[in-house]
Amino acid sequence: MKGRKLLMIPGPIEFTPEVLRAMGMATTSHVAPNFIEVFGQALERLRQVFLCPSGQPFVIAGSGTLAMDIAAANLIEPGDNALVVNTGYFSDRFAAILERYGAAVTQVRAPAVGDAPALEEVEAALKEHRPKLMTITHVDTSTAVGADVKGLAALGREYGALVVVDGVCAVAGEEMRQEQWDIDLALTASQKAIGVPPGLALLVAGPRAMDAFRKRKTPVGNYYADWTKWLPIMEGYEARQPRYFGTPPVNLIWALGVSLGQILDEGMDARFARHQRLSKALKAAVTALGLRQVPVAPDKTATTLTAPYYPDGVDRTVLGHIKEAGVILAGGLHPAIKAQYFRIGHMGVVSASDILATVGAIEKGLSQVGYEFEAGVGLAAAQAVLIRQ
Repeated sequence: MKGRKLLMIPGPIEFTPEVLRAMGMATTSHVAPNFIEVFGQALERLRQVFLCPSGQPFVIAGSGTLAMDIAAANLIEPGDNALVVNTGYFSDRFAAILERYGAAVTQVRAPAVGDAPALEEVEAALKEHRPKLMTITHVDTSTAVGADVKGLAALGREYGALVVVDGVCAVAGEEMRQEQWDIDLALTASQKAIGVPPGLALLVAGPRAMDAFRKRKTPVGNYYADWTKWLPIMEGYEARQPRYFGTPPVNLIWALGVSLGQILDEGMDARFARHQRLSKALKAAVTALGLRQVPVAPDKTATTLTAPYYPDGVDRTVLGHIKEAGVILAGGLHPAIKAQYFRIGHMGVVSASDILATVGAIEKGLSQVGYEFEAGVGLAAAQAVLIRQ
């Protein structure tokens, strides 16, 4: 639509017209036969998107924080040891949630903002504390740091920990192969790379996670999050039978069914490759413009998100100029550096033309605040990656 700004933040993202049409259709009953079919199919498709054929999907009204809360509530009992691989703001949040349910939490922290703990440090903590559960933030939305999920999950499995991956800013964008990588539970939210407006907490729990839940000695300490309530609902809808605990967000689930279908039509391998290509193009542009990034090294950098520092003499007012040029970006989030950087989300249905439009708007914004650079250098760098790949 003419005059509309392109939304390039770390979520909510841009949504396809088909998903938005599903959101706007007349709301059906949550026990209508056609809705039961859509809900059941969405649960089946989640296994394919998470690459976890033996997993148990959960689709529950709420945010990504609720998905984190659900994981902790159902898998932690008071006194359990938990290990948090900490790469930023949302790792801090997961630690706080685990502590709320009585876990004794050990955190292996990154040595600096923008970094990630070494595998050797994590292994030492696993060896010392023998935690029941280990959490990994796949992409910390505050820092654009991407964790080595495959390597960390292998360590967790070696030391007998349940591996829980916060994939809120990652699932369906970053490569993750839940079952193959021995991830016991992965979670996300609808408004990120899944491509559905905010309001759905999405989890897939593998067999070991479900077994740990069934062997609990104490009741789940959260009524709404309790899998005892939700598991029969998910099993019922997948069997194409009506069930009720809490009214599901009908239109969001219709939209989820549409989006999951589009994701699987693209194919997971192709989707991972597209996100990597577009991420490389945007990061090449940022580098060509002389902007440093929050992640300390390329191998610590997320695919779905880029977090450049403002250049010297430039502050967040540049974001207003970038918006005037047609693209909405996000300011900083991590408390230690909040005023020093900004964030660009590129996940879901993002295209090469969106990347080029974003780089063009950034160049326009930088030029308007007096930052000196060669006009078009960022666009040329991005285009070179897109043409080459």
